[in-house]
Amino acid sequence: MRTILVLLDSLNRDYLAAYGNDWVKTPNLTRLAARSVVFDRHYTSSMPCMPARRDLMTGRLSFLEAPWGPLEPWDHCAPTLLRKQKNVYSHMITDHYHYFHSGGEVYNTLFDSFEFERGQEGDKWRGVVETTPLEGRGKNVNRQAYLANFEYRDLERDEDYPFTKCISSAAEFLKRNRAADNWHLHLELFDPHEPFESPQRFHDMYDDTWDKYFFTSPEYGKLDPEFDDAEAVTHIQRSYAANLTMLDQYLGQLFDVMDEYGMWDDTALILSTDHGHNLGERGVFGKSMFFDSEIETHIPLLISAPGCRPGRRQALTGLFDLMPTLMELHDAELPPHVQGKSMCHLLQEDGEHHDALLFGYFGKDVNLADGRHTYCRQPERGAPVHHYSLMPRGYGDFVGSGRLKAAEVGCFLKSSDGIPQLRFTHKSRRHLDAPEGHIIHDVLADPQQQHRLTDPALEERLAAKLTELLQRYDAPPCHLERLGLKRAAP
Repeated sequence: MRTILVLLDSLNRDYLAAYGNDWVKTPNLTRLAARSVVFDRHYTSSMPCMPARRDLMTGRLSFLEAPWGPLEPWDHCAPTLLRKQKNVYSHMITDHYHYFHSGGEVYNTLFDSFEFERGQEGDKWRGVVETTPLEGRGKNVNRQAYLANFEYRDLERDEDYPFTKCISSAAEFLKRNRAADNWHLHLELFDPHEPFESPQRFHDMYDDTWDKYFFTSPEYGKLDPEFDDAEAVTHIQRSYAANLTMLDQYLGQLFDVMDEYGMWDDTALILSTDHGHNLGERGVFGKSMFFDSEIETHIPLLISAPGCRPGRRQALTGLFDLMPTLMELHDAELPPHVQGKSMCHLLQEDGEHHDALLFGYFGKDVNLADGRHTYCRQPERGAPVHHYSLMPRGYGDFVGSGRLKAAEVGCFLKSSDGIPQLRFTHKSRRHLDAPEGHIIHDVLADPQQQHRLTDPALEERLAAKLTELLQRYDAPPCHLERLGLKRAAP
């Protein structure tokens, strides 16, 4: 078996024709969907970037145990397991710079080989001491690393975009190894994550004539009434669409190689994302700070595999299911403590899978989706939440010295194979403008989540299911306490 995982960052499902979009031009993703199983109820797991990737590698919900950070010594990861069990050769091609910055350690070395294309967003690459700020707005216009990289780029040259180089390398990998068996290609592209940039010809497809100032990466937060008027929001949405159309065009070249060599007959291809991105639809830009809406959490998943029956599936699936799915595709055995489930049985026909899913950010609310309702269970503000690690690196640096000095040492996690951990204590927090109480939506009747439900009996049932899942997954006891839940009787 040969497998390809194409992971895009911040891919919004409602920008894809396969999920009902009628204005964004993505013919090659539509072409892929026609030969794939399209999952309609697929959700993220841990957020944002690196927590999602830890789930992807381990099949476990990392947000219950840690924030953004590296892999841990007790993590059993798919590339390593596939090599040890089945001698599967794995190769990573990526421009996702978080793998090579603080908090992304160890991931790339899981693979037998890897390629890293430099220059995305804040990748600390070019050595420019005195940069020139851009005349514009957004989170990158004064960012040293972005400005340094920007000086070496021409936005009108396709070859100056890191993802085009990644896809070219992936096509070369397929050509070089088309006669070989037993390999896994991990192709991971930072786009369509911001900055939402592409040559002008792609903007022209969407009549994006914005010329007020440089604006490709909105600050995360509420729309600024002074600047973020309807014209600015439309520009960002069209810029996102333009970037996605460019990405689609190059992915088509990869699919062409698979067509040319008849690789669809013996190669599985999975395409998905880590989470979505707010583009002004709910009065906010970005992610992480807000209520975990369907925009961020309800994500696309397409799987084309030899012998699959293309069509739509309504089974409830999650990002943490990708690891066990890859393992089964290669006929490998799962290690203990994997929480996700293989989706291979769904490639033939729809069926039962999860009855409910959990997702969220470390230390914030814990969310549940059951296929009809979403339930946001909010923590008590400031309540203790525990972080377990032997690799105490976060986004930017080590965990602070005060927290390190106060850390406890012990074997707290059942999944750690007896390896001791450092346990750090953080304070729980809520999302921006969090209302009182817990939040329920009926996403079948109200997919935009505009109308909050008040139904005590329904909330009791959802809270019981959330409690059941936390216990099923051996979540640290702090979660029941900080969420105001009682441990259910065995």
